[in-house]
Amino acid sequence: MNYELKKIFYTPPKILQRIFNNFVWESKVDKILLTFDDGPNPGSTKIILDRLNRHNIKALFFCVGENVNKYPNLVKQIIAEGHTIGNHSYSHKNITFTSKVKIDEQIKLCSDIIREEIEAAPQFFRPPHGRFDFRTNRIVLKHQLKNIMWSLLTYDYKNDLNIVKFAIQNYITKSSIIVLHDSEKSKDIIGASIDFIVEAADKRGFEFGEISECLK
Repeated sequence: MNYELKKIFYTPPKILQRIFNNFVWESKVDKILLTFDDGPNPGSTKIILDRLNRHNIKALFFCVGENVNKYPNLVKQIIAEGHTIGNHSYSHKNITFTSKVKIDEQIKLCSDIIREEIEAAPQFFRPPHGRFDFRTNRIVLKHQLKNIMWSLLTYDYKNDLNIVKFAIQNYITKSSIIVLHDSEKSKDIIGASIDFIVEAADKRGFEFGEISECLK
């Protein structure tokens, strides 16, 4: 991908947002929300938490149920440091290629595991790989979850800080929901990515918001 040419890969098309207008695509206030997909992960979660603490930012972590099972102490640390856990399905499979029954199972199992670990049910869902279809909203609502998408994808999982910098420099707004990844793929650049986002936001006079206000 020539990342300097294809805006559509960074920001979802407006027509898609209008069609799926029950999903949340950007912050509800003029404040940026940082989100982290695919964790928890021992190689990256602690790096992320350290950087967020340095910058006094609270974030939303969309966790995979299998990883919550493997690393419950990391989940507890995320919560202890004031962040929020969301549902990212049990095994991170593309839900557009499976039945409604299987989608239901993936979401329910992940919520159950999270509830067991943090003694609270998640309120937010993000589909694995950002893939969804017209069934998604009905199934998510059944589980009393809100579907949270994004307005800016950084491609940090490509492990190239220059791509992240390009995405932020060109497409960050005062109400961005930004996607980063809590995974092995991004761990080598995730700290620097967070620092760069904070620096870019500060230069523009943008603020970072709490989950409760950004997704109200």
